Amino acid sequence: MKYKKYLKIFINFIFWCIVAGIAGLAALILIYGHDLPDYKNLATYTPPVATRLYASDGSLLIEYAEERRVFIDFEDMPPQLVNAFIAAEDQNFWTHPGIDVQGIVRASFNNGMKMLGFDTKFTGASTITQQVAKNFFLSSDRTISRKVKEAILALRLERSFSKKHIMTLYLNEIFLGARAYGVGSAALMYFNKPVKDLSLAECAFLASLPKAPNDRNRAVERRNYVLKRMVSDGYITKEEATIAANEPLNINSGFTAQMEPEFQYFAEDVRRNLLEKIGRETLYNQGLYIKTTIIPEYQRAATAALNKELDAYNSGKSAKEPKLQGAIIAMNPHTGRIVAMSGGRSFRESSFNRATQAYRQIGSTIKPFVYLAALEKGYSPESLILDAPIVGWRENNKEWRPENYDRKFLGNIPLRFALETSRNVPAVRLIEQIGVRDAIDAAQRFGVYPKDLKSMNESLALGSGETTLQKLVLGYSAFVNGGHAIEPKMIDYIEDRYGNVIGGQKHQQIEWNSSLLPPDSSEKSEPLSDAQSLYQLVSILQGVVERGTGKQARVEGHTIAGKTGTTNDVKDVWFVGFSKNLIAGVYLGYDTPKSLGKGAGSHMAARVFADFMRVALKNESNQPFPVPDGLSFVRVNRNTGVAASQDPNGVIINEVFKPGQTPNQIQNVETVTEKPVVGGIF
Repeated sequence: MKYKKYLKIFINFIFWCIVAGIAGLAALILIYGHDLPDYKNLATYTPPVATRLYASDGSLLIEYAEERRVFIDFEDMPPQLVNAFIAAEDQNFWTHPGIDVQGIVRASFNNGMKMLGFDTKFTGASTITQQVAKNFFLSSDRTISRKVKEAILALRLERSFSKKHIMTLYLNEIFLGARAYGVGSAALMYFNKPVKDLSLAECAFLASLPKAPNDRNRAVERRNYVLKRMVSDGYITKEEATIAANEPLNINSGFTAQMEPEFQYFAEDVRRNLLEKIGRETLYNQGLYIKTTIIPEYQRAATAALNKELDAYNSGKSAKEPKLQGAIIAMNPHTGRIVAMSGGRSFRESSFNRATQAYRQIGSTIKPFVYLAALEKGYSPESLILDAPIVGWRENNKEWRPENYDRKFLGNIPLRFALETSRNVPAVRLIEQIGVRDAIDAAQRFGVYPKDLKSMNESLALGSGETTLQKLVLGYSAFVNGGHAIEPKMIDYIEDRYGNVIGGQKHQQIEWNSSLLPPDSSEKSEPLSDAQSLYQLVSILQGVVERGTGKQARVEGHTIAGKTGTTNDVKDVWFVGFSKNLIAGVYLGYDTPKSLGKGAGSHMAARVFADFMRVALKNESNQPFPVPDGLSFVRVNRNTGVAASQDPNGVIINEVFKPGQTPNQIQNVETVTEKPVVGGIF
């Protein structure tokens, strides 16, 4: 009997406490209700949203965001996801006016019983609308004034907006751990899927997170609690809850999306360029969709090829010894679309991008530009150049005696033979004949050297000047694309959060593939050189790969052209090569230049190129380089340039001649014995 008496007293006490609380709340509304934030701008709520970077095939590379968030309209929310949050957070959401009086009474009773020692849990009474008010306008301070303001704002929000709009605000703003704000981002972070594909168990898990967003120890327990609440509220059956409760909770390891390391150099280059052009606020908070040019299969192949060579060279070195570094970049030579880029051994070890940021001497990769200048002046691929000692040549007040890699001299040799075997002395004599300025001008026209060079000398024409791998590859691209200068392109198009294309029309940004023709020539800039000279050069560079210093770059079943390059003391090694529709360049060297040592050379870079191109071209049919009108082909002896009918002994090739050009006469040449290429500077 005493127990019932005390219980009656307690219930009366609780009742009058509630009455007093409501009266006090009314008074507090009068005190705090006049100085509240303006909530009306929530009618056009546009939260900060993560920018997402995609590969050319639509796969996600990385997000740029200060807060991870993906905005989802209410109509795109799965009903069970909404129901899960209502069951977990605010079961009377659809009926209360912003504050839940029934919930307040229930919480007051439960908390009072807990204080008296009964086996109940402390509970809260904040509605979803109150949480929206707090998240958007108020702090998380546990004070009476904040709770009163929260309640007043919640009542006003309910009068101004629909329940669906309030729920949309809540589900897009709520913090759910792992730097994820809103259910859209959380679905991607935890399960790597959009909200529309979430299972019932996954919906329940997300709904369990607001109470303890970063605590995973009780994840299954809390998920199952939400499922029970959904059964109690009639949203699902017991059978559905049982099936969902038995579903494994396969959360992404680490609870964060990690970009594959192969893509980091490219993604960082995109980020730096966008920061400069559109600014941090737009990049990190405006929810851009950025479609890049990178082809994942090509990127993985490029990284694997580069690291294979670097790892082989660096194996056995101690952790303190400097490691050989390198870079590879591949693009479409007609459009400049970069399809693969790796700027070093490891982005984690060094973010310095050696494909775009490292200026290095380019050695013999400059020679094609010198030889192009000669072809433009009327030289033919079989014009003879003297390969004999040069004595008394001075540069910078020092005597300089150019040498070939094999320290031998072959007499008069065809221009083609000299370039295919990358002999230095004939190149020096060619520079003397055409003039240093014209030799360097070709490299400047094609963007390899800057146009404002302060001094010009023979060594620049032989590759002592510095440039980046990207600039070199862009220069070589003009050899095969008709002589047109192109700009590197890493982004096909950008859309804002509403699907509007930024900076151009999406339909004009056509993705390149081998079945598409190059852009109409009328849309391009004026050619940097004439088509016939360019084809003659490409033909010689094809010979570099087939018979010369670039044999390591061969790709069986495909027509490939390219050029090796090695600087003095083998400090830097290069290879730039191309098929009809794909070009790639490779650089290897130490960050602090030093010799790569005995046995090293440009064949290492050529191997990287070949390993990459075998993957990139494996599903492509062979495409020979197109031949311009007006050229003729004559079979000649490669060593002498004499027609095969007069000089049939040796390697016989099809040589390309412009109108008026003919093979050499046999009485004007000496017999040349071809020597094997065994390293050195070429």
